[in-house]
Amino acid sequence: MRTILVNLEISPVLDSVLQSALLVAQRFGSYVEGLHMRPGQPDIIAAGADGFVAAAPDLVASFEREARDRAERARNTFEEFMATNGLQRATGLPAGGGVCADWRIEVTSGHGAIGSIGRVFDLLVVGRPLSDSVAPSMAALETALFESGRPLLIAPPTRPTIIGDNILIAWNCSTETARTVAFAMPLLTQAKHITVVSVQRETVPGPSAAELARNLQRHGLSVEWREVGPSVRATGDAILREAQLAGADLIIKGAYTQSRLRQMIFGGATSYILAETDLPVIMAN
Repeated sequence: MRTILVNLEISPVLDSVLQSALLVAQRFGSYVEGLHMRPGQPDIIAAGADGFVAAAPDLVASFEREARDRAERARNTFEEFMATNGLQRATGLPAGGGVCADWRIEVTSGHGAIGSIGRVFDLLVVGRPLSDSVAPSMAALETALFESGRPLLIAPPTRPTIIGDNILIAWNCSTETARTVAFAMPLLTQAKHITVVSVQRETVPGPSAAELARNLQRHGLSVEWREVGPSVRATGDAILREAQLAGADLIIKGAYTQSRLRQMIFGGATSYILAETDLPVIMAN
């Protein structure tokens, strides 16, 4: 994970997002790039509303000022993050390893930039959405998840102190989780301990938790596995409970084995964890 893209979205979780990226970068001597997506014009203008600019010039000017101010705050926050942690600005390719960083601002409509730019990075870092705040944006998270083809590290509301020493894999036998485990192998090979947890009756047809654990053990990794009963509240609750019992500092889980629409209506483990986790989570689809 030598290249990391960070979503510089002004939110209560941004400090945790930067800290999460730093903790991973320090493991691998990574290049960290901060990306701020600045809207170029109000969505109503982008949609082609006739006469909007002429009718509401003050509103347009206010929108543009706010967008510039947020971009400036994002830049200043990332520059301060670099200075505080002694990160050198990236110039060309690093010669001898060591964490380096830079930032960029993209004028964009919506959140599409993070999905397209993220395709050339090893890891994308975003904040966990909050129920009482418009940011971090679920739209940005899902764009990164479905459009980049890369794994996401989702930072919790409170900044972590360790990522990757004690990892829990939420194994449901699915293609999505298998892909996420493969993406996470650089972290898994450095972990001190790994726990594979499968929630009974909440899996799809496929290899068991024991089979995954045995194959990870063949990499020389310290792995245990267990199957647990479903929680009375939700599958996601059972996963978070097991992570707490294991003392995990990172959860690895495939995203949306069920469709997003189904999870919106009926709930699901991905939606529950995105709403409730206090631990960093790596997800991919």
